Amino acid sequence: MTQTIGIILNGVTGRMGTNQHLIRSILAIIEQGGVKVSNDLTIMPDPILTGRNPEKLAALAKRTGVSKWSTDLPATLADPQYSIFFDASGTLQRAGFVEQAAAAGKAIYCEKPTAVETAEALRLAQVCEDAGVKNGVVQDKLWLPGIRKFRVLRDQGFFGKILSVRGEFGYWVFSGEHEDQPAQRPSWNYRTEDGGGIIIDMLCHWRYVIDNLFGNVTAVSCLGATHIPQRRDESGETYPATSDDACYATFETDTGVICQFNSSWTTRVRRDDLFTMHVDGTHGSAVVSLRKCWVQSLGSTPRPTWNPDIEQPINFFTGWQEVPDALPTYDNAFKIQWEMFLKHVATDAPFPYTLREGAKGVQLAEAGLQSWADRKWVSINPL
Repeated sequence: MTQTIGIILNGVTGRMGTNQHLIRSILAIIEQGGVKVSNDLTIMPDPILTGRNPEKLAALAKRTGVSKWSTDLPATLADPQYSIFFDASGTLQRAGFVEQAAAAGKAIYCEKPTAVETAEALRLAQVCEDAGVKNGVVQDKLWLPGIRKFRVLRDQGFFGKILSVRGEFGYWVFSGEHEDQPAQRPSWNYRTEDGGGIIIDMLCHWRYVIDNLFGNVTAVSCLGATHIPQRRDESGETYPATSDDACYATFETDTGVICQFNSSWTTRVRRDDLFTMHVDGTHGSAVVSLRKCWVQSLGSTPRPTWNPDIEQPINFFTGWQEVPDALPTYDNAFKIQWEMFLKHVATDAPFPYTLREGAKGVQLAEAGLQSWADRKWVSINPL
């Protein structure tokens, strides 16, 4: 049996919504023949695109082959053939959409952050719970191939006691000041008043990464910065950047693991990937990138001698072993979580990544901003 599930894809004309959610997730699931739950059940998505701009919606529908789109969200929400509402719109617009969808009885799945304040993120979770609708938030990095490889080794005890983590994320994001180097991200990303800023964006990610891999975050010390104070918007007009474009944060966990994550839209990459995470343990270490994982065991750890007067005789890269792929191919991380949510809606399969879990990311981001403003450590209390 094939069960068709109608999905309202709201605000997916932006970069992330189009590429990761529409093309690489929903359309990829349709192309593969749906999500096979068992020999007796296959789930098939049936998407409709919604938003405010008819020209953008029509162009995206034509480009991707999606047959249905609408600017009338209330009418679409009232249509019983659609049981899931997904939102990838701007953060400050999310609450209104979630409230409408919950009132219409739709299961709700949305991008992070779910809000810019913890109280609002918790309120939206409560709205969904009071309405009795299933809900979830995107936490895609948990299914990146590099992190999946790391988790296998962690679960097998390769690292012994994990001591510390150092993460580097980011790249140079062009400001649009030169005509041959157009702006690379939407201008709202750099305006606090529009919900922008790298702290609210990335600390939501680091919360679920740390919580799921190393232990629950209990405190944060964070320094933000607006390194580039002026950028050009989509129409080429200069505007002041009022939000942070880099942050430097340290996290304590309830397991004693210390985590340091630098996040920047103003850095040039000289490392293995746009994101790398160095994990040190008593029995071994790992360097994790988006798709790869390298390890070094205690037994193969070199014993260097500090002598700045001579060339270093040890090549510190050669002592690491790449973890081989365990699968012929690794699916897109967003697609994997979409398939989990579809199973959750159709069969009540477990899905722990709720809006209440998403509120934890907002809590950490809000605490990071407070830490920066007050120049002090901020405790993270259980929600």
